[in-house]
Amino acid sequence: MKLYEYEAKEIFLEHGIPVPEFRVVSTPEEALKAAEEIKGRVVVKAQVLVAGRGKAGGVKLADTPEEAYRYAKQMLGSEIKGEKVNKVMVTKAVDIARELYLSIIIDRSMGQPVILSSPEGGVDIEELARTRPERILKIPVDPLIGLREYSAREAARFLELGEQSKQAQDIVSRLYEVFLKYDCELAEINPLALSTDGKLYAVDAKIIVDDNALYRQQELSGDYLRDLSYYEAEAKKLNFSYVELDGNIGILCNGAGLTMATMDTVYVMGGKPANFLDIGGGARAELVEKALSLLLQHPKTEIIFINILGGITRCDEVARGIVEALKKNPVKKKLVVRLKGTNEEEGRKILEENGIYVFEFMDEAARKAVELGAKT
Repeated sequence: MKLYEYEAKEIFLEHGIPVPEFRVVSTPEEALKAAEEIKGRVVVKAQVLVAGRGKAGGVKLADTPEEAYRYAKQMLGSEIKGEKVNKVMVTKAVDIARELYLSIIIDRSMGQPVILSSPEGGVDIEELARTRPERILKIPVDPLIGLREYSAREAARFLELGEQSKQAQDIVSRLYEVFLKYDCELAEINPLALSTDGKLYAVDAKIIVDDNALYRQQELSGDYLRDLSYYEAEAKKLNFSYVELDGNIGILCNGAGLTMATMDTVYVMGGKPANFLDIGGGARAELVEKALSLLLQHPKTEIIFINILGGITRCDEVARGIVEALKKNPVKKKLVVRLKGTNEEEGRKILEENGIYVFEFMDEAARKAVELGAKT
């Protein structure tokens, strides 16, 4: 579950992490008033749950309240990468001397939280890790022991701050408190800015909460469900994993690993997935029908690639679900289906009797989906 930037900053404030003064508004008039109250230059930032909003026009520096009004008017009601902008943040502009990076993530391979600290912020951390890994310090944290003071001190020292290291150490400790309290997969400050007057600020804030822990985060989860798109909310109700993406090829698989492998194969062959949809293991026909119906109704999906590796999931159940979904949703979309595993022959027969060709191998099926997607 991703939080909006303003939600993450509100949490940071509650835990003593310094952030620039800000207001969250939903009209241009409110943006004008907010800029007048804050005084001086402000930054108007669209509140959307997608990356790259700055390059898409979702972050603007305003020298006057009138400029803030104009930028808010442009952003509100617009779409950034398919997500509608309903709110903007008006925040005080910081005169930045240096940009740093600080985050805490769950490292799945290690099975524990890891602090990431870098004296270079405001950049793509994955690219930095690839090109100059020595500029990122990784400090594992034993979840049974918690954050040790010397680990926070080491992370702060790596930021090369000199006399501000003590303040940075305090921010590391407080960020870990946030990470634990909100069951985070990620708590990130990028950039952590050193201002020209020698103060540190979380200029940007990102929090991702573990979906499996939402039952412990009732205060957050209510707003989360309200702000989801129709398709994300429906998927949540049906209890399958669904993530919106930017492409036109709908992906429906069973198992997170197979879904990721299918998406990767589509990417490698030149296609762009429209979503990640994992129906899980042992899905019955009813769930398959509802999952496929969701993709058939989605305006972004032009091709739907169904890739099933049957173990506890029976291919005949999947086939019945596919047929039922097509009956209930007479939408003209092309399907590419690959079935393999338990009751494969029965499933193949059901689909072929309904005019649906079934592919033998994932690669050939993915190639066909990409080929069809390129023609739409």
